[in-house]
Amino acid sequence: MRLVIAGLFCTVCLASVVAETNWPGYRGPRENSRADEAKLPITWSETENVVWKTPVAGKAWSSPVIWGDRIYLTNSNEEGSYYSVVCVDKNTGKVVYDKRLYSTPLPQYCHPFNSYASCSPVIEEGNLYVSFGSPYNACLDPATGDVKWERTDFVCNHFRGPGSSPYIYGEMLILQFDGSNFQFVTALNKKTGETIWRTDRSVDFDDIVAATGKPEREGDWRKAYSTALAIEVEGEPLLISLGSKALYAYAPADGKELWRVELGKSHSGACRPVYENGLIYMPIGAGKELWAIRPKKDSAEVVWKHTRSVPRRPSVLVLNDLLFMVDDDGIASCLNAITGDTFWQKRLGSNFSATPLYADGRIYFLDEVGTGHVVKAGQEFESLAENKLDGGCMGSPAVSDDALYVRTKTDLYRIEKSKGK
Repeated sequence: MRLVIAGLFCTVCLASVVAETNWPGYRGPRENSRADEAKLPITWSETENVVWKTPVAGKAWSSPVIWGDRIYLTNSNEEGSYYSVVCVDKNTGKVVYDKRLYSTPLPQYCHPFNSYASCSPVIEEGNLYVSFGSPYNACLDPATGDVKWERTDFVCNHFRGPGSSPYIYGEMLILQFDGSNFQFVTALNKKTGETIWRTDRSVDFDDIVAATGKPEREGDWRKAYSTALAIEVEGEPLLISLGSKALYAYAPADGKELWRVELGKSHSGACRPVYENGLIYMPIGAGKELWAIRPKKDSAEVVWKHTRSVPRRPSVLVLNDLLFMVDDDGIASCLNAITGDTFWQKRLGSNFSATPLYADGRIYFLDEVGTGHVVKAGQEFESLAENKLDGGCMGSPAVSDDALYVRTKTDLYRIEKSKGK
């Protein structure tokens, strides 16, 4: 256990050092979608504050990650017949490599709203980890895209397509598989890809049809798309994982379930939990409720619930005692993160999938039709700008130094203040 804890602390310390340059996972170095010191532009367009724009063919809703001078994207096509990784030079926008990793003539079904490459990669020095759900998981050499190890043996029917991203914890790579047929969390040796532990979900889905003895809607209520998060509570590490109908805490060393909070009939949770103020903040999925949960080593309690305009896809953003979110239909909210009370709600416009981002006193909301809303981070709503790009955002943005990196449905952008401004 001590070795695992030490590994986590080293990861946290590294994040604090490299936060200005590296964006190793889809919610950044501190896993909270915050780039506090970055001086991002307030306004942009196709002709303003765009340093470069690089077309990215295919259909993929994953978010970019950044290490050093390179940006990494997972990619696929609409049919899901191949999976690939794209590496882009951060300074020039030129494609360094576009490498096909895996091909299949018989991909799983994927709902048209989803993509076959919705799981975002995660990176550390010397290793890039990619997941395309159960069909393909791998560790790559970031310099070349060459495969160090790969796994194609996981069995899970995602039913609507994959969505859970890989997560580095110490010497392990954590993967979640919440499908219609199997639901489990597993830890792999990140150097070899070998399984260290696997823990099945324990909740009673309560969906068996008496007449057939089979799950209702072919197991549709059993699926989820969230990503794990490690926290420390009372001096002990907990691996927090949102599945269908329950939030779980596991012991990272061996996968033992420590506690479970049941969520009623909610399913299809896609938002990643956030841990701030001693609370886990978590939209629960189809139930469209936001829960604040106080974790302990061996139990947890629900502190408050919020039921108005709660997202199913974009995760929430917590800034000290303020919580910002935008629901799938475009209603943004600011809550008191301690009590759950509402400070303001405002309709921003179109639909949203991307998680909001904080930088330098501002919240950045990017919607599915290409509008970037910049809002003051405060208890009173104040719109600072509305910006337009040609394509909409499904994945979440990344930040490196003072530049914003946005992946739209068709292109990757570097957005930064023009020199002299």
